[in-house]
Amino acid sequence: MADNKKKQIPLRLSAKLYDAIAAWAEDDFRSVNGQIEYLLTECVRQRKKNGKYVSGHLDEPPELDIS
Repeated sequence: MADNKKKQIPLRLSAKLYDAIAAWAEDDFRSVNGQIEYLLTECVRQRKKNGKYVSGHLDEPPELDIS
């Protein structure tokens, strides 16, 4: 039987990446956690669908130089 409980994991992000995700989440009326979960879910769904890691049609994030 599958465990439907959500798992908590530590996640370290750069300040720039966090700020970009937070802004994107606000635009989409989600929490930062909700936005990260949404993005990961979409990437996994796309991977299962066609073997590619990221869809070319996934929402565009704000311009960000995270290097």
